[in-house]
Amino acid sequence: MRISAEVDERTLREIYLRAFERVVTRSQPATVMASYNVLNGVKVAENEWLLDTVLRGEWGYEGVVVSDWGAVSDPVASLRAGLDLEMPTTAGASAAAIVRAVESGEIDEGVLDRSVERVLRMGATHTSTADKPAFDADAGHQLAFTAAVESAVLLSNDGTLPLSPDAGGTVAVIGEFARSPRYQGAGSSHVVPHRLDTALDAARDRLAGRREVTFAAGFTFEGADQALADEAVEVARAAGDVILFLGLPDADESEGFDREHLSLPEAQLELFHRLAEVTDRLVVVLSHGAVVEVATWEDRAAATLDMWLGGQASGSAAVALLFGDANPSGKLAETVPLRLEDTPAYLNWPGSDHVVHYGERIYVGYRSYDRTRRDVAHAFGHGLSYTTFEYGELEARADDDGLHLAVSVTNTGARDGA
Repeated sequence: MRISAEVDERTLREIYLRAFERVVTRSQPATVMASYNVLNGVKVAENEWLLDTVLRGEWGYEGVVVSDWGAVSDPVASLRAGLDLEMPTTAGASAAAIVRAVESGEIDEGVLDRSVERVLRMGATHTSTADKPAFDADAGHQLAFTAAVESAVLLSNDGTLPLSPDAGGTVAVIGEFARSPRYQGAGSSHVVPHRLDTALDAARDRLAGRREVTFAAGFTFEGADQALADEAVEVARAAGDVILFLGLPDADESEGFDREHLSLPEAQLELFHRLAEVTDRLVVVLSHGAVVEVATWEDRAAATLDMWLGGQASGSAAVALLFGDANPSGKLAETVPLRLEDTPAYLNWPGSDHVVHYGERIYVGYRSYDRTRRDVAHAFGHGLSYTTFEYGELEARADDDGLHLAVSVTNTGARDGA
């Protein structure tokens, strides 16, 4: 809300504008939102180069530009720059300021008419009285399950996974996340699911009549609890397989503040190391939004399954993956570094005097790690599987649209997988 992102034009176009350009030029969305912050010294909601020259001029955008909630400080400057709709209401204050600007000649009435026309056209085009399709809760939940399964990434596995539902012995489910899942982001992104699976319930259902499932919370989201940790150690000691659910609670990552480190909460890490002392079949399931550091502890886990923020069916999806009912096929969409200090922006963030220089330029993410040959915990694109694949020869073809690469992939294992 307060900083100026200082980004050179090549970096801006190749890295940060590219995804927006793809959506706008291919799909012509009804609205595009202008953000809070300042870009190269000019507020985005007042940035004529961004909203008019690039978005409308170069990309041919025809829809409405709407502000993020409360992002407009000068409604006249925003209107002049190409912003059409200010959110939320200002109880008439912005409208009055625009009227005064038009009447005084500060801004041409045609600029106002142009924005009004775009808003009216959006309302006419995107209002429908057609019958809405019936909502199928079961189908929606199945889709959520499929999405969670296909998004999960198996980071490591010494052969312990998949677990057997018929191996005998107790399965210990440990960690508050197993019964109080972290399945979505915090803050204004919250939605209310019509159904919510927990991993603990899913494990009990999956193993009913086959293997006993025990549970211990191990920790609270607020921090350490010695009695809970002691109980978890004893539960794990008596079990054949131990599944430990770790992650970041809402309070550790949300809108409005930045994380200061990449670590899991200390109480969770302490519990992990205590459990690793009493079992060599310790499987970790992670729930979090942004990357967490794994390098200092992962070698003591038999396997690590990353569910990220898996949605309302993430609990049942995790159990399906753990017991081999589904094959882990997700790949990392970002690099997992060894340390926070290894991240490309480390020396530039948080900047000073409300200015942050993107000094790493285009060398963000895997571009930086590859160029500097820096070791990482897990590389962009990493993801293990329960099946095996064979790759054919790589083919490359260049045309006016760019470089096209193709390779044939054959599943050579005994399981379906992607």
